[in-house]
Amino acid sequence: MSKKVTKIGVLTSGGDSPGMNAAIRAVVRTAIYHGIDVFGVSRGYNGMIEDEIEQMNSRSVANIIQRGGTILKTARSKEFFTEEGRKKAYENLRKRGIDGLVVIGGNGSFTGAYKLSQEFGIPCVGLPATIDKDLYGTDFTIGFDTAVNTAVSCIDRIRDTADAHDRLFIVEVMGRHAGYIALHSGIATGAENILIPEDETSLDEVIASLSEKEKRKKLVNLVVVAEGHSSGGANGVAEILKSHLPNLDTRVTILGHIQRGGSPTCLDRLIASRMGYHAVESLIEGRHDVMIGIFQNTINFTPIEVAIREKQRMSDDWMRIVKILAS
Repeated sequence: MSKKVTKIGVLTSGGDSPGMNAAIRAVVRTAIYHGIDVFGVSRGYNGMIEDEIEQMNSRSVANIIQRGGTILKTARSKEFFTEEGRKKAYENLRKRGIDGLVVIGGNGSFTGAYKLSQEFGIPCVGLPATIDKDLYGTDFTIGFDTAVNTAVSCIDRIRDTADAHDRLFIVEVMGRHAGYIALHSGIATGAENILIPEDETSLDEVIASLSEKEKRKKLVNLVVVAEGHSSGGANGVAEILKSHLPNLDTRVTILGHIQRGGSPTCLDRLIASRMGYHAVESLIEGRHDVMIGIFQNTINFTPIEVAIREKQRMSDDWMRIVKILAS
């Protein structure tokens, strides 16, 4: 029989993503509903080490569901990856009697939670919050939908100016080593070519495609590139294309961190709220060291160890769709 959870800590860690505040709100209010004290840890694992931990109440999370970023702040902590750092963090949790932890973040954040759980017996639950959508065990990650919609809005505007000037625009989107933002935003904006790490399309194919379109007098072209593509991103692609297609007026736009900001979409608010609620319920039921995901619209519990180790696989259908729709 699992020990009853009486005090829960919640933190956001790693890169920020829209919807983190909605998740915090759900964790805090679900815990309070069940009579459980809840503590917010500021600045991720750094704040845990430096004892930046304060008790929260319902008013602490009022009027935050629509805000981007995270009220708890976030950071990446090198010290937490040392035994001394984790021991210090644990002692700060222990002196408050915190016996459960909800970690809102990505792969690196879950690695830290897993080590804390294994070394000190703190039950942990992870909520997948990353715009990259690269975590195994869930169809959705908190922040992805907002990031994609931001990218789509920007690319739509770029297409307008590309059309006005008969230009080739190469647009770089975020995603680290995953190409989901590029894939989804590229399809949604009618990009002629999409370059992602999971499908290392040869630039020779892109050059051939653009050359054929140039002959057909199709002068407006969009190429969406994931930042993790082996070509070196948009600037690397642009250099190669300019050398082979000097007649094309080629411009580069790097969307950058604009994709992390802004008010979360309805979908991100909903999944963050649903996941936050189930994180607390999971700790109460004695189910821990899991990541809360949503798979085929059903809550899915993936062991954190598996979520860290396994990789999200992209369907081969997607790239076939891209090639056919851009033809």
